Amino acid sequence: MSLNDDPGFSADALALLEARHGNPFGFLGPQQQPGGGVTVRVFQPKAHAMRLLAREGGGAWPMRREHHHGLFVAELPEFLAYDVEIVGYDGRVSRTADPYSFGPLLGEQDIYYFREGTHQRLWECLGARPRTLDGVSGVQFVVWAPNARRVSVVGDFNDWDGRVNPMRLRIEGGLWEIFLPGIRELSHYKFEILSAEGHVLVKSDPFAFFGQHGVQTASLVFDLQRYRWSDHEWMERRARQDLYRAPMSVYEVHLGSWKRIPEQGNRPKSYLELADDLIPYVKSLNFTHIELMPVAEHPFDGSWGYQITGYFAPTSRFGNPDEFRQFVDRCHQAGLGVILDWVPGHFPKDAHGLAQFDGTALYEHADPRQGEHQDWGTLIFNYGRAEVKNFLLANALFWLEQFHIDGLRVDAVASMLYLDYSRKPWAWVPNKFGGRENLEAIDFLRELNRVCYAQHPGTTIIAEESTAWPGVSRPADAGGLGFGFKWNMGWMNDSLHYMQEEPVHRKYHHGEATFSMLYAYDENFILVLSHDEVVHGKGSLINKMPGDRWQKFANLRLFYAWMWAHPGKKLLFMGGEFAQWNEWNHARSLDWHLFLGEEHAAAQKLVQDLNWLYQTVPALHELDHEADGFEWLDASDADQSIFAFVRRDRRGGAVYVVVNATPVPRKGYRIGVAKPGSYRELLNTDAPGYAGSGMVNPLPLPAGETPWQGRPYSVIIDLPPLGAVFLGQL
Repeated sequence: MSLNDDPGFSADALALLEARHGNPFGFLGPQQQPGGGVTVRVFQPKAHAMRLLAREGGGAWPMRREHHHGLFVAELPEFLAYDVEIVGYDGRVSRTADPYSFGPLLGEQDIYYFREGTHQRLWECLGARPRTLDGVSGVQFVVWAPNARRVSVVGDFNDWDGRVNPMRLRIEGGLWEIFLPGIRELSHYKFEILSAEGHVLVKSDPFAFFGQHGVQTASLVFDLQRYRWSDHEWMERRARQDLYRAPMSVYEVHLGSWKRIPEQGNRPKSYLELADDLIPYVKSLNFTHIELMPVAEHPFDGSWGYQITGYFAPTSRFGNPDEFRQFVDRCHQAGLGVILDWVPGHFPKDAHGLAQFDGTALYEHADPRQGEHQDWGTLIFNYGRAEVKNFLLANALFWLEQFHIDGLRVDAVASMLYLDYSRKPWAWVPNKFGGRENLEAIDFLRELNRVCYAQHPGTTIIAEESTAWPGVSRPADAGGLGFGFKWNMGWMNDSLHYMQEEPVHRKYHHGEATFSMLYAYDENFILVLSHDEVVHGKGSLINKMPGDRWQKFANLRLFYAWMWAHPGKKLLFMGGEFAQWNEWNHARSLDWHLFLGEEHAAAQKLVQDLNWLYQTVPALHELDHEADGFEWLDASDADQSIFAFVRRDRRGGAVYVVVNATPVPRKGYRIGVAKPGSYRELLNTDAPGYAGSGMVNPLPLPAGETPWQGRPYSVIIDLPPLGAVFLGQL
């Protein structure tokens, strides 16, 4: 017999059993009857028999089966706190509170601020949150799906049956909520959504703290309240630091491919194993920060984490959220900052993710000219919608607060700023003024930076922005976007192009090597040699260098020295520090066996020493973003491909840097200096310890009274082939 054939069966019961009831709290649980008394309905399809038990004072009321599918009903004399006793077909007896006996969960203020787009702790309201309500332990589930006809929590606790736990709609916010007693931590769950068109969607929780990845995509209940941090000293120092004047040298890491374990199926290391191995390694190289390619949950390994489905969940590939916290905690205890790549520009179309979340374009734009990146096959957030903006703002604050992240590197900012980004002339919609600027995204980015810096002093927000958009790292009240730093993509492109030229041709490209100083102070720049430069057939850094084997290593050493001497913070992708020959592959380890070769260990030693020099000599970092910190001594010696400049600190200290970009040694090269006395080599990339030819300058190097390069004194040095020399005063 079908449900429709059942005589006397109510429309409410029919809608419930057909999983289309939009107001289950108006039918299930305790319902006041006009003539007095309370009717209680419970739907439990696996129950053989049921009764209600008073939580206080005793009393039991058997429930009669209203329908063979599992709908039970009982009459109570009045409202009272009760539990439900369930007798299964196997004879087992269990007792639980009734989810439909609890009142509304969200406060009016929470809903108001969410609709306004200003709820800064949204993760405490939405998603799955373990809590105790009226003395009952369980999990509160809340999800935003304003256009859904029905939303249910489904999971391993209800056999993934969308009829069992339909949720209450808070119509004023488009939010669905329910409290489920007795749900254990690590229970698997999703939201089953009946769209306005009648389609059933099964979605992962956008606010889940923990989730599966890959083919299995359930969210997991996780309690973030247990972890106890041990990085108090770091956090106190961070709040007082001035990153603009401090050294900042970043090691960029893809956790899944830094170092794998071949004898265990080539599996990647866990968060805790990485804490044991990666942290001391990065610390030994004298980097100040680790930057992690996105660790938020993502289904496809080949996206490297840049196509996210779980914005509030560290990926379960390497462990649980508290184990990721421990990794960050131990970084801080070792004196390393942690920067996290963050992706608010787009998200994938995976069926379990944000795309068409409630059957409509909820997080994205409905118009594909606004809502889709054709090149990437991803969707674009609708920054003009208050709730979407709130989702992203709260997510940024979540990582800074709950995981003590020291900075967010915002991916693909250019794609957010321009409505016509990578689009044909007819495939975009102008803004209200007829322009190509995405005004809603601009407002969002300014708000993001304002809120993050106000809430978490000492952190930094970094833009990966590849165009000439003005004022990316300038304050919003001065017309900028408010970022702390901007990746210097121009320097990267020009310098790599220059270094790839055969040395005999470099004199014709001299301007590419000097051009970056024409705009070096337009932004607070980070010089980057990132993962983007060593994938997709671009080859490794060492393989980009011209010449034979010796010249390739010499060129790379010269390039690194030039980068570390150039104004701006530094970032180097993993593997570059030891000159890996193969381009990066996300599915396997770096080529650690190369340390059997002297040249690779020597390249690593150079990076270690450059970082040490950069940190300990204020002239190399203190005025990174001020014109007083740099001056050319000679920027025009194209014929010899030599560059000479000086870096200064605020107290008059100076480091003189000379770069010889040809394999021709230059003996007796004169360099102008400001003060008399003796000078010494601080670093020479041709030193034997770096596998160079050994053309170094002995101590001391006296400054003669011959004026040179606009200085009253000068020092004569020998310039090694394809080498760089750093000089400081004794």
